[in-house]
Amino acid sequence: MIAVDTNAVVRLVTNDDPVQSPRAAALFAASDVFISKTVVLETEWVLRYAYQLDVAAIAGVLERLLAASSVTVESAPQVRRAVAWFAAGMDFADSLHLASCEERVERFATFDRKLAKRAARTEGVTKVVVV
Repeated sequence: MIAVDTNAVVRLVTNDDPVQSPRAAALFAASDVFISKTVVLETEWVLRYAYQLDVAAIAGVLERLLAASSVTVESAPQVRRAVAWFAAGMDFADSLHLASCEERVERFATFDRKLAKRAARTEGVTKVVVV
């Protein structure tokens, strides 16, 4: 198994570089690939800011990565929940924070009132409290 950096994932999913994109595709085709949560987080950010993809497109990309038989994503069940919450309207980083701690905590404290409101409207999210 080989771990990949964000740039390899982005080259694979955007197919925007005539040299690097085919190399990324070949790597994913020939190897079992490990993707850390931090790479997933950074991939979402790059696709949103640099490529200006919308939530549905980004969620679709992340769901396909999670479903690929040759790909292992760190904490896959939590990342899946984060992607679902992101698709439902939450910020991806906030979703990943919440999903990563939900099995260990009763509440998630923040100063971010928008996060608390979005979390309250999203099914299955750990209780978020504003401190």
